[in-house]
Amino acid sequence: MKSFFSSLLASIIGCAIVLGTCVLILIIVMGALMSFDTSETYTVKKNSVLHLNLAGVMTDRVEKNPLAEFFGENATPKIALSDVLSSIELAKTDNNISGIYIKAGILSASSASLTEIRNALKGFKEDTDKFVVAYGDIYTQGAYYLSTVADKVIINPEGSLDIHGFSVSPMFYKGLLDKVGVKMQIFKVGTFKSAVEPYINNEMSVANKEQVSSYINDMWATTSNGIAEARNIDIKKVNEIADYAPALRETKYALENKLVDDLMYESEVHKHLKDLMGVAHDKKISLVTPENMVSAYPETAVSDKNDVVAILYAEGTINSGSSRDGITDGRLIRELKNLEENKNVKAVVLRVNSPGGSAYASEQIWKAVADLKKANKPVVVSMGDVAASGGYYISCNADRIVASPTTITGSIGIFGLFPNVSKTLSKLGISSDVVKTNELSDFGNISRGFNDKESELLQSYIDKGYDLFLTRCADGRGMQKDSLAKYAEGRVWTGKQAKEIGLVDELGGVEDAIRIAADLANLGKSYAVYEYPKMKNKFEELLNKNKEELVTKAAKEWLGDNVDLFLMLKNQNEQEFIQARIPYELNIK
Repeated sequence: MKSFFSSLLASIIGCAIVLGTCVLILIIVMGALMSFDTSETYTVKKNSVLHLNLAGVMTDRVEKNPLAEFFGENATPKIALSDVLSSIELAKTDNNISGIYIKAGILSASSASLTEIRNALKGFKEDTDKFVVAYGDIYTQGAYYLSTVADKVIINPEGSLDIHGFSVSPMFYKGLLDKVGVKMQIFKVGTFKSAVEPYINNEMSVANKEQVSSYINDMWATTSNGIAEARNIDIKKVNEIADYAPALRETKYALENKLVDDLMYESEVHKHLKDLMGVAHDKKISLVTPENMVSAYPETAVSDKNDVVAILYAEGTINSGSSRDGITDGRLIRELKNLEENKNVKAVVLRVNSPGGSAYASEQIWKAVADLKKANKPVVVSMGDVAASGGYYISCNADRIVASPTTITGSIGIFGLFPNVSKTLSKLGISSDVVKTNELSDFGNISRGFNDKESELLQSYIDKGYDLFLTRCADGRGMQKDSLAKYAEGRVWTGKQAKEIGLVDELGGVEDAIRIAADLANLGKSYAVYEYPKMKNKFEELLNKNKEELVTKAAKEWLGDNVDLFLMLKNQNEQEFIQARIPYELNIK
């Protein structure tokens, strides 16, 4: 009996501890959510400066993770392009904002995003008499390109400034696949459709090197000319500097070669800002973040506005379904349908930032865009960093297409990638057999290669898919299919090149796309702009915790720098067999 009561007491104490722990965790979670409540608006004080802290990874939009913030996870900060652009526009007319202070750091952002911000800053300078000052301990090439638009560019005396040009360095896996006995069976259309090359070659093909050289040189021309013009340096000098590895030189080299205007420590920069504002050095100034600035001007309820231009963000790889990350046809089609049925929405800007993905899902999204246009709602595509292959597929039938000069686009082509692991099984001493009722009952069996009939059927299927892709693009762009075909073949173009050949209509950013959409809908200048999908609140974000993020964090703990290879293999395993995708990840930052 004594033993029984001892066990019972231990069980009660154990349950109490567990219950207490659960309550404590709940209190912590609730505290995290409450402490990061963003429902209250921010008030911009007198003597404020818009502070653009360019350190982290830039994406079109950023959803906050309240628990990561609460527990102080040391994650790389994310910067929302939408917040940065909106804050610059709002700062124009806010009398409490005296100017913009750019603090450059280690920034990961594409040329297209940087160009959008740079153009917004140029517009800020043209429309106001407010200052723009840039300072950096470390100027990455992208952050420096953006910062050159400032009235004054300053660097820390012990800092560094990097200009090196662009490069693309794909990895090839054929040797690894050969060692493990995997043969990739390829079916594609397009001389330049090089997404399959890493699995069948040990180096880039001649055609692929040609297209890559073309677009990265065009992108570098835009960047280097922008630097040369802003800093009043000859373009030849910019290229000489890029070849001289300025990041490894003393900062006096940057000063002597007109890359910067002054050498200062950050404390001295703050005094300089106060001088520009006419504020005594012993007084404080308020540094307002883009998030603060946007919060200071909350959106009015959509129901209060009769004329709305909707911005619908489509970012990531294109997949079928609705439960995966990135762009899924289920979710995006649902959003497009809601905008079609929303009487207040008069025009839609589809912001596309995608390297492509599933050809089937791309076709379904294309149809939803076509339905939206039939509802007499103009659709304008704003291309972000990349809108290629499937990303171009979902864009091609818009009323207008706007791209940055350095947007990666085109790549009109599709491919199929099918592994044959028969040699792998043989190496492991595994064999397979089959019993089937029909000739093609085991079609797609990865334990054997395709026979001639199966290969012919697959290539015919790919050809049909390519012809449909080409037809969609030709119809959407109002071009003859034969004329468009010479710009297809899977070839990648910059936004600037794409405009010259008719794949896009205008060079510009999301603000230009909004203006065009409003004009097409005859809205004049009185309309509201709202973003979709709506951002999750803190509870939704917690309950819908991104499992992909958890997997990535766990993988980083175990794999370290090799996590990118792991994620590449994971993504390849999850892809549908028929893809409309650009060749590879671009390391051109």
